[in-house]
Order: sequence, then structure tokens, then C-alpha cells
Amino acid sequence: MAGHLFLLGFLVLFSGYIFYLLYSLALNYYRIKKAGLPIVILPINCGSPLWMSIDTTLLPLFEHLPFGVKNFTRFNWRGWELKDRYKAHQELGDIFVFVTPGKNWLQLCNAEAVTDVLTRKGRIHNARDQAIEYLIGLFGDNVATTEGRQWQRHRKITASCFNEQPNALVWSESIRQATGMLQYWLSKSSIDSVANDARTLSLHVIASAAFGQSYTFRGADDVSTNDDRDSSSYKDSLKLVLDNCLPLAVIGLDNLDKWWLPNSWKELRQATITFKSHMRNLYEQEKQAMAQGKNRGNNLMSSLVRASQVDIQDTGDIGQAGLTEQEIYGNMFEFNFAGHDTTANALCLGLVYLAARPDVQDWIHEEINAVLGDKKVEDSSYTESFPRLKRCLAVMYETVRLYSPSAILRTTGPKGRTLKVGDHTYVLPAHTMIVPSYSALHTHPRYWGDNSLEWEPSRWIISNSPDVPSTILQTLDSEIFMEHPKDANPFIAWSVGGRVCPGKKLAQVEWVAVMASLFQKYKVTPVLQDGEDEKAARQRLQLLIKKHTGFKLMLKLLRPEEAVLAWVQRF
Repeated sequence: MAGHLFLLGFLVLFSGYIFYLLYSLALNYYRIKKAGLPIVILPINCGSPLWMSIDTTLLPLFEHLPFGVKNFTRFNWRGWELKDRYKAHQELGDIFVFVTPGKNWLQLCNAEAVTDVLTRKGRIHNARDQAIEYLIGLFGDNVATTEGRQWQRHRKITASCFNEQPNALVWSESIRQATGMLQYWLSKSSIDSVANDARTLSLHVIASAAFGQSYTFRGADDVSTNDDRDSSSYKDSLKLVLDNCLPLAVIGLDNLDKWWLPNSWKELRQATITFKSHMRNLYEQEKQAMAQGKNRGNNLMSSLVRASQVDIQDTGDIGQAGLTEQEIYGNMFEFNFAGHDTTANALCLGLVYLAARPDVQDWIHEEINAVLGDKKVEDSSYTESFPRLKRCLAVMYETVRLYSPSAILRTTGPKGRTLKVGDHTYVLPAHTMIVPSYSALHTHPRYWGDNSLEWEPSRWIISNSPDVPSTILQTLDSEIFMEHPKDANPFIAWSVGGRVCPGKKLAQVEWVAVMASLFQKYKVTPVLQDGEDEKAARQRLQLLIKKHTGFKLMLKLLRPEEAVLAWVQRF
């Protein structure tokens, strides 16, 4: 009897839940139908953290069903846009909407309209998917989680920290780390640890830039299991947190100490406590140094504490001016979160692409050789070298053009808003999510030509010389980096307007310094498999990127160990 009652109760609850989903779906459809947009109906909310953690596992089960699930398997998973690129927008237009039980998700592929959405103040609100929103705010409010006057306060303080002094620090530290990474790679006949080593490099650079902590590069095979899981140190506590963002987002920090969870997840909770403790110690050291009139360095923590304290002294009101201690922790973690994964994953993809394209390696080597001459890269100057290494920067832009980090979302907020796309103005209902279609915008032939899906860094470089240069230095001096119109920029990897990524320049400086360090005297090649020639090996690497790049919370190469590479000296 009890079993029957339990089954009956379960069926009632399940039926009620299904009814609620259908009702919500119908309500959202009714709300958006008046806008006159092309509509795609999806059964699961696109922003569900739980669904994002299991979608790619479950979707293959539906692909061969006899009834109509085409839109579900095509669109209702995180990363669909990497496979689809601009095709959906070719079929449905520059603007269409996913109607789900949770929210309506507007997909937008129009440079003018996207620029308007990203730069419009007050009327279009910032938003993020739930998982990333939770993670970014893990240690406190920050420039990425706040709105309105609070965001202006955060932006004012944090923007003052991103100046040329941290850029110079990142330049020298990136060279030091890349030199160590290269020596490690040269000690081996082949390497399959590009992704792990790129993450180590990026972690060390951000540790130096953010907190003034310096570490010697150690390759994947040189890091013992115990070292890698030492949650008591600053570096490893940060690494544990950054490497395990998905369980943090799905389960939540407060639930990680449950008895039934794996010990590794309990260590993750301890790592968050340890990392915050290290931040607190550094914060107190910075405050003490400031009180004594000392300057401990030009890292971001020092700059953030100094800028915040000065602003408080100027206004006398911590609530309106400076950042609180908790907000400083929040911003420091946001800098680490945003600057670590995105740069490391892009660097991994870029190096695999370069291994598949020896012509591009020769192209950037030519530039590095001309700019640095006989000078060792360690002796180079940020102010003299970085602005001239435009081809190296083009490799970064082209890589993140094809594989951008997760899109920055917008929402209409509590009121309906209008949005002009081309010659048509749409009236959008309240709480409509607006998704700039990064992958479509970055690959649409309208903006990038017939080879829009190809990795071609040279597309970013144009010559402004009317004459044919006679020397390589004249050629380089005549080259300029391509700029798009500000009101119609189809490249938005770092966003635009007031919400542009504050660490954009730091990431670019790190990338260019790494390129100069690796390719001044060396080149990278794919290790041939049985029966392969070099052409087939290069094609295999390009196919690996195309088929196996996707999201595990953040965008990354999902099978990096299959990209086995070798580094050889140039002669």
C-alpha cells in the first residue's frame, strides 16, 4: 500500500512539473509572438546549470529517434553555435528567438544592433548564465556582477589598476614563464601536455600580475600528484578552484562538505577557504605598507588597495567611493577567473593551429626576428617590442575570432525595450535574454568574406604603403592592424563599450610575449602517426580543433592530449 501511495505521489508531482513547464513555455511563446520574430521552440531552458552539465551526454540518445526532435538536438545544448556557426542566421535571419520554459533567448547576428545592445546604457541590462554568475561572485561583488551606480563605482576603481605598469610586469613574467615552458618542451622528443602547460603558464602569470607571487615553471610531467593537489598553498588552492569550476557551479560551495561527496570535492571547499585566507593576508600587507608610505609593487592587488583607499580618503564615504574588503576579494577572483582559463585555452588552440600551419609560423618568425634582431627575448622591452609585434597579435585575434569565450549576455530587464535590426524595429517584452551570436558574428561571410571559417591570421594585417616596400623592416612598418568601425564592429571577443573586458590589454601582452619567446628561434611540428605524412598530420590537427573544441563551463580543446607536438630549432 505504501509503495502504491509513493508511486502515486511521484506521478502527481511529475505530472505537475510537466504541466508547469508546458504552461511556462506557452506563456513565453505568447509574450514573444507579438514581436514578430522567427521562433524556435526548445523544451529545456538554455541557462540551466544542471542541463549544461549533462546536455552533451544525453543529447546523442535523441538524435536517432523517429519523431521530430531536430531543433532540440540542433540548438538545445551548450556549444551548438560552434557547430552551426552562421547557418541558423542564414536560414532565420539576423534575429530570431529560442522560446523555452525558463526564458526567451534572443539570438542576434547584426554588427550594428549588437554594438547598440552592448553600449546602450540603462535600458539594456547586463546578464550572465547562472553558472558563471555564481562563480564570478563566489568571493564577493565585483565589476562583473554589479549594475548601475554600484557598477560605476567598481569600474572607476578597477579601471585605474589596468595601466602600463602591470602591462610591463606581465610582459617580463610571460617571457620568463614561456622560456621555462620552452626548455621543458625541448627536453622531450614529443609533448602531449600543451593544454596543461599553457594553464600552468597562465596561472603563474596571473599570480604575478594579480598578487606579486612568482613561481618557476614546471611542466606537466614534473608536477607530482601531491604537489598538484596541495590545497594549502596559494598557487595550488587557486588552481584547484579554477580547475573545478563546474562542480562549484552545479553543487554550490556550501554543499561541497557533504559526507557523500568525493574527498576531492571536499578538498575543493578547503581550497576556497585557503585561497581567501591568502587574499586576506595579502590585503592586510598592502594596507600596512600603504599606511607606512611604502610601495610593495605594481601588481593588481596593490593597485586595487591603493586606488580604493585613496578614493575613500578623497570622499570620506566608503559606501559611495572605495571598495570594501569583500569587494576587493570579489574583484581579485574575477580577474583570476576571467584571465586564467580564457587565455590558457586560447593559447592551447593557437599553438595547435600554428603546428598545423608552418607558413604562419614563418610569417610571425619573420616579424619577431626583425623586431628583436640579435637581442634575446629576455632583454626585450614591452614599450618598444609589443606595439611592433602586430602579426603575433593577429594570431591571437584570429584564434579567438573562431573560438571566443562564452558570450556576454544582456536582458531587457523588468520593462519592454525596442531594438532596431536593419530597417526593422522590434518591441521586446520584459525579461527577454539577448544573446550576441558571437560564433555567427565572427564567421559570417558578410563581414569576413568567403574564407570566414578558415584560420587566417593575415586577415588582420593590411598595408598602408602605396609603394612596394624594399626591406622587411619597411614592410613591417607599413603594416597596420585592421580596425572595424566602432558603430558596426563584428568582432566582440572582449565585448565593447563600458563593459569591455578590463584585462584585454593584459591578455594581449601575455600572448605576444609568449609568441616572441617560443618562435624567435624555434618552430613546432605535429608528431607523425603511423602511415602519415606531414600534410596529413597538419590536417589531422585542424580536424581535431574543429570536431573537439567545446564547452566544459569554459571553451576549450576537449582532447588536447591527441595533439602530440615536437619543438625543433630553426637553422
